[in-house]
Amino acid sequence: MANGSTANPAPLGLSGFALTTLVLSSFNAGLLSGQGVPVVLGLAAFYGGLAQLVAGILEYFKGNTFGYVAFFTYGAFWEWFYLTVAFFPQSLPYVPIVLWAFGIFTFVMWIGTFRANAALFVVFLLLWITFFLLAAGATVAGGYVGILTALAAWYTAFAQVLAEMWGKPAGAFLGPPPVKPKK
Repeated sequence: MANGSTANPAPLGLSGFALTTLVLSSFNAGLLSGQGVPVVLGLAAFYGGLAQLVAGILEYFKGNTFGYVAFFTYGAFWEWFYLTVAFFPQSLPYVPIVLWAFGIFTFVMWIGTFRANAALFVVFLLLWITFFLLAAGATVAGGYVGILTALAAWYTAFAQVLAEMWGKPAGAFLGPPPVKPKK
């Protein structure tokens, strides 16, 4: 499996992000009753939040600045979401400004994926679109794009796990970078 090296923390972070995003986005898209939204809170605190924070810290120690910034930031996003919904519901009318800010952040991070791989490029593309749709009040559309985002993130996570388990380079499953580096 990992043949003596440290594990890749990215699949953990991507999976925590994907599952939490899928569940919340299913509510946003209207596929599930809004009364069940509290079920997202536990996921936000622990899998979307804590697991991504841990993945970010592990990426830091691996020297991966992009992974560190992405996982730690989105882990903090989910912790913020949990705290806001659970303890400060009076601040919910101001959530759109936070979503706009995360949309801008995600758009900038998306530019960083141009030379990464196609799978990560798609995850960040769909995510900034999701944030902007939700910030603009297009909750149902944002929910559906959020579901696509979650599926793309899970694909990216599982591609890395399977590549390692099958002894293949991860790039074989993740696709080439959208912008080729100059030689």
